[in-house]
Amino acid sequence: MFLTRFTALGACLVATVVAAVYLPAAWAIPVFVAGSALSLAGLYDLAQPLHSVRRNYPIIGRLRWVFEEIRPEIRQYLIEDDNDKTPFSRAQRSLVYARAKNESSDRAFGTLVDVYRNGYEFIGHSTRPAPLADPATFRIPIGGHDGSPPYLASIFNISAMSFGSLSANAIRALNKGARMGGFAHDTGEGGISPYHREHGGDLIWEIGSGYFGCRTAEGRFDPARFAEQAADPQIKMIEVKLSQGAKPGHGGILPGEKVTSEIAATRGVPAGQDCISPARHSEFSTPIELMRFVADLRRLAKGKPVGLKLCIGQPWEFMGMVKAMRETGILPDFIVVDGAEGGTGAAPVEFADNLGMPMRESLLFVHNTLVGAGLRSRIKVGAAGKIVSAFDIAAVLALGADWTNAGRGYMFALGCIQSLSCHTNRCPVGVATQDPMRQRALVVPDKAERVFNFHRNTMRALAEMTAAAGLDHPSQLDAHHLVRRVSLTEIRLFSQLHMFLEDGELLDASNDRDFYSTAWALARAESFDLAA
Repeated sequence: MFLTRFTALGACLVATVVAAVYLPAAWAIPVFVAGSALSLAGLYDLAQPLHSVRRNYPIIGRLRWVFEEIRPEIRQYLIEDDNDKTPFSRAQRSLVYARAKNESSDRAFGTLVDVYRNGYEFIGHSTRPAPLADPATFRIPIGGHDGSPPYLASIFNISAMSFGSLSANAIRALNKGARMGGFAHDTGEGGISPYHREHGGDLIWEIGSGYFGCRTAEGRFDPARFAEQAADPQIKMIEVKLSQGAKPGHGGILPGEKVTSEIAATRGVPAGQDCISPARHSEFSTPIELMRFVADLRRLAKGKPVGLKLCIGQPWEFMGMVKAMRETGILPDFIVVDGAEGGTGAAPVEFADNLGMPMRESLLFVHNTLVGAGLRSRIKVGAAGKIVSAFDIAAVLALGADWTNAGRGYMFALGCIQSLSCHTNRCPVGVATQDPMRQRALVVPDKAERVFNFHRNTMRALAEMTAAAGLDHPSQLDAHHLVRRVSLTEIRLFSQLHMFLEDGELLDASNDRDFYSTAWALARAESFDLAA
């Protein structure tokens, strides 16, 4: 074993001596240089105190780090099964790539999915399919309750991804694709950059706890700056971000060395200084104050739709918001539910894996709470969390959403290869990097066309699925249209699997729905804390 451990080092030492003494000059120089370099590395390995493997296995111990470095690529290209979701499967990525390139996504010889596995889901088709609807009509009105015109939103839009997290070229391509397809592009909490404005696509301006783009020098909300920005006709809706799926309840710091002059101008912060995004908002501390903040934003935005975005955590806190809506009479125009499985940016592992409620449970909870409080008909609900296919959209609509957002799906359309290096500034395809040389790989006209194609072809697939179910519009999808396998011998309709509240049910004190009634009793409009 001793000889085996030191074979590589011994061979390098011998090669160095042989090259110096016996080999002709043509061979001696390269062999001597290589042997000397490896021998020195091996001797250093023996002496260094940090890595036990290298002390016991000089030179060859370094291979461990080589294989660790290329393990994700080896797995992705050679080992990964088509349906291994890490976090998106090869089959999912291939579907997006095909639709983005306007290639056929049809498959021959039947499904590769095991339709008898537990959890398999499908839509029940009709014996009388409906005529194929025009995907251009797959829109919903948001806002407009106070006389202002509503925004007619597509039911499939681009999720919040900030400039700074994404490259300038990625923002350009996303927004140009959104303009070509007539759907919305969420800015993310990093503010509205010049690249968002360059092609004139519809924007949803997300405002987080840092109030980037509408903040004072001290980091507080600046009403005048907000009103000035919100007046831009390109901005169609305002979204107050309370939390996000990847890291709910967690703030962030963009280190000063990454705060370039462009990012500083976009966010309204000093260049070269740490950019702080707090974990909580400073403009409100109770549900009632949050509703008043929503009302202030809507007034300052001249009636443009204003909504909330959150990942559900403690249920009584959201129910407290709903109680505040009823008490104040101030309702957000929409609520975007972000699932814990979402997230295009970097997050601590424990937050990504073990914090926040998954999207479907969150969506159902939000939908039920609004229904139970008698408010659902007046508030539109969006949902985000690993949406890439027409079936993904259909399943979310059946659980109560009015529309869907996708982040990583549109990143795939831009050319993302799921290298999982978004946080390193070394994105190999120029999507998630601020390196000018790397982002030049992303050619805006080509990738904008792919973003447009992905949306258009996904909407066409949704139209075909909806028609096959005998429906005229995706908004008609309901829980009884979708089915899930729960065992080898049993399937259940979504309407059988999930609890759905009746309109106004939470307001009836005599009703007892266990979880919902208990959480509702704990919720307070005047505080996010539990009721005494």
